[in-house]
Amino acid sequence: MDVLQTRFAELLGRNLEACERSTLPRLDAALARKLLARLDAVPLFAHAYTHLMNFTHGGFRPVDLLDFAYRHELSGVCIHLADGEERSLGRADDAMLQSVATHAGHLGLAVHLEISSTARPELERALHVARVMGVRHLRVYSRYEGLLSVVMQRIREDLLYLAAQAELHDLHIHFEQHEELKSAEIAALLTEMAHPRLWALFDFGNMINAAEQPMDALRKLAPWIRQAHLKGVRIVPEGPGNGHIGVLQGSEEDDLPGPRMLFELLMLGEGEPQLIALALEQENHYHAPMFRHHEEPTDPFIPYREMSETALPAGMSMQDMLEGEPRWANNQVRVVRGILQELRFLAECVLLRDGDVADGTRAAGASTP
Repeated sequence: MDVLQTRFAELLGRNLEACERSTLPRLDAALARKLLARLDAVPLFAHAYTHLMNFTHGGFRPVDLLDFAYRHELSGVCIHLADGEERSLGRADDAMLQSVATHAGHLGLAVHLEISSTARPELERALHVARVMGVRHLRVYSRYEGLLSVVMQRIREDLLYLAAQAELHDLHIHFEQHEELKSAEIAALLTEMAHPRLWALFDFGNMINAAEQPMDALRKLAPWIRQAHLKGVRIVPEGPGNGHIGVLQGSEEDDLPGPRMLFELLMLGEGEPQLIALALEQENHYHAPMFRHHEEPTDPFIPYREMSETALPAGMSMQDMLEGEPRWANNQVRVVRGILQELRFLAECVLLRDGDVADGTRAAGASTP
């Protein structure tokens, strides 16, 4: 028995359906070399939602997220225009926006912006902030109400406008699967648009609320995924579908096949890596109810949804949350880097075993990304 392959399969097999276990790749020398090349440049980003309570009810500011990312040697930050209320980028004047951008440049960090809409007013503000800050990547998702066919047409019109704006302002737009649309529906829109500046953002848990399975959703969106939100989720059955509750990634409560999804995302792209940002979006105690379900009609009605928000959990004070968020954020950095370190160890062991240590491959036990 190949001990390294067994260990590789155990790492990637966590929470996988039986049918998915049979699709696990073999860690041979060729795969090991590609994996090591990807691990040498993993684009880990801090995500503002991980610190949402501190942004909303504490004194957290965008520069504090930048400092967190710098302390943990991350590549950048993903931040929503509304994070921080009156201290948010959405309410900042141009001088403050330029100050934040300068601080990010001083720390060597990329900034990716996020909004929770594809409607014009929100887009116009986001485009202005991006221009002032020199940002080139914007996450969006739709929140329209109506029959799916009508919602899809409205999004199609928004994407046409976004594509034109992206060309005008040198932007890349990343559409997130955010519970209301299935991955195949988003893939159909992006295929139809066929625009080089329109991409997908893959969230580790949002497909649960859209009545999808994680690996199936990832495969359907794979050709368009450039960014991802990493998190832990406990799946909660709700009638004919499922909701989810945010938990610590990698904990016993986490129902997702996180290591396998992380591996598949890292390996996207035949030559250069396809992924430009893996955002650490720990959402402990966040609740997302069922949105799509298995018994819906062909053209279901899509209800309006508010922006994501985490309510204060029962039995916890605001002070508990304010103090807990930094610890949970640190925990996710440790867990994700632990998975990456294990992948590196296994890949290096395979090459050492096979006598293939060319191309600058580091010895087993080298530092994690």
